[in-house]
Amino acid sequence: MTRTLQGKVALVTGASKGIGAEIALQLAAQGAAVAVNYASSKDGADAVVAKIAAAGGKAVAVHGNLVDPQAAKAVVDATVQALGPIDVLVNNAGVYEMLPLDAITPEHFHRQFDLNVLGLLLVTQEAARQFNSNGGSIVNISSGVSTLAPPNSAVYTATKAAVDAITAVLARELAPRKIRVNAVNPGMVVTEGIKAAGHDQGEMRQWVEATTPLGRVGKAEEIAAVVTFLASEGASYVTGETLHVTGGPR
Repeated sequence: MTRTLQGKVALVTGASKGIGAEIALQLAAQGAAVAVNYASSKDGADAVVAKIAAAGGKAVAVHGNLVDPQAAKAVVDATVQALGPIDVLVNNAGVYEMLPLDAITPEHFHRQFDLNVLGLLLVTQEAARQFNSNGGSIVNISSGVSTLAPPNSAVYTATKAAVDAITAVLARELAPRKIRVNAVNPGMVVTEGIKAAGHDQGEMRQWVEATTPLGRVGKAEEIAAVVTFLASEGASYVTGETLHVTGGPR
């Protein structure tokens, strides 16, 4: 079977666990050499790299908290130094925190916007400079909340609506350089982060399952499969799209 990303180099941000880890694994399974970026979980990133290596792939762990503007350049430079020019960037690093309007603070705002929006822009800026003349693919991990707009999520939803808008802008801006830019907007996926926030059980999960046409939450591998497709030449005529992987329209 031909592997769709053979010989390509991919950088996945926030890839030490959850959806990011699964994306790294699936990109590697399709032949890409993968830089597994992490902010704090070195053990998690090393475990992803070890899994890829055990399957015969190539990967490196790259540290960098993208809230720090200097880190964006360092992460990209380390990727290029270890693996070569970048063909695929997956902007997966992000944080979320749910608060009602009355509880929103500047800290709550900046914690999310500084990573989910500014960090994404800065690492994309650096990575785009390292794409070769053949172009490549950028996939931004947005969220189904950008259109669902659940209560108590004003700031988080705003960051993901910004990611959708940035995706459309950069698709136009980078098209002359043959760089495609798309977003994947997952529905609820039970990851470590969702469990830590207590959303994997209780009211939120029940609401998701009740309002989702497919009647269930998603799996990390279902998100990663779509990302892997958008990264590949199979999606060579797809750019500027926000693909909702949410189990159906609400």
